[in-house]
Amino acid sequence: MSNVILITGAAGWLGSLLTRGLKDDARTRDLQLILADIVEPTTAADVESVTIKADMTDEFQVEALFTTRLGIPDTVYCLHGIMSRGSEDNFDNGLKVNVDSVRLLLDIIRRKQHPSGRLIKFIFTSSLAVYGGPLPNVIYPSTIATPESAYGLGKLTSELFINEYTRRGFVDGRILRLPTIVVRPGPPSLATSAFISGKKNVHFIADCSSGALGIIREPLQGLEATCPIGDSLDSRALDLPLWLASPRVTIANLVHAKHILAEQFPTHTRVVCLPGFTATVRDEISALEKVAGKEVLAFLQFKDDPLNRRVVSSWPSTIDNAFALSLGFIVDEGGMEPIIREFQRELVTYVSKME
Repeated sequence: MSNVILITGAAGWLGSLLTRGLKDDARTRDLQLILADIVEPTTAADVESVTIKADMTDEFQVEALFTTRLGIPDTVYCLHGIMSRGSEDNFDNGLKVNVDSVRLLLDIIRRKQHPSGRLIKFIFTSSLAVYGGPLPNVIYPSTIATPESAYGLGKLTSELFINEYTRRGFVDGRILRLPTIVVRPGPPSLATSAFISGKKNVHFIADCSSGALGIIREPLQGLEATCPIGDSLDSRALDLPLWLASPRVTIANLVHAKHILAEQFPTHTRVVCLPGFTATVRDEISALEKVAGKEVLAFLQFKDDPLNRRVVSSWPSTIDNAFALSLGFIVDEGGMEPIIREFQRELVTYVSKME
């Protein structure tokens, strides 16, 4: 059986980690990759691959992803998108990328179909931003999604399309609502959760942006970071709870999603909230102090951003993991401290290679 996989948004931090995760996956044999993004992705080492610079809102360019020398993909990972703050600041562009381009991709898959007759698997990275309003203490699969942001609107709209295209037998959809991922390197993006996870690329990743500094990643490198939640270490706003997962677990779960049998999903929906754990902003800072010492806190600055705080506060902080775990997905153990230590080890390895 062929394993041709198309990844959109492949030049981003998540796409590059997913490429590595698929290469290392023992269940994904004879891997071939079609890597596409608005900037041309890096060629995957030791894997037959095609890299394409593509505007995912342009029908001609999206169509070309299905006519490469590798043929029709067996699986599509739809990772591209305009992040949360970017969608809020530019509503029309957010809809164009987060809704229109996803439907365009679905329609092309519907027209093409796989020569084997198998449905193409369509794995979509959604978000906690689909939730909003008064929320229960714990989110269950039956909890209704009512977004309070343009980003959440876009993600939920695309989810509905994927569910309907799956019901009609056009695709084999898998919709993954991701926790906020900590601590992560990667290309810059306008996300309201950037302060949590770290998205300004300095030293560890060469690119730089004007986005918010990560409150863990930059202090570990001796760089200042600005937290847009609260105005000091004593602020009550730091008790804001968050739903989190590590990059390692997130990538393992993205890879696992392609191996789940279609009949394991409920008949009415393909949505899965990926497993996570709850920690507050204060918990993150406390774990940083435990790992790197009190002196590292001197690199933390605070500048409360009401819009950022409103959007992040609308997201759920506790989700029942039972359904996702029953499908074979995994969850982080031990809270923030082991995640920060793992990132610190990766940072040391990176610096030693550069010397």
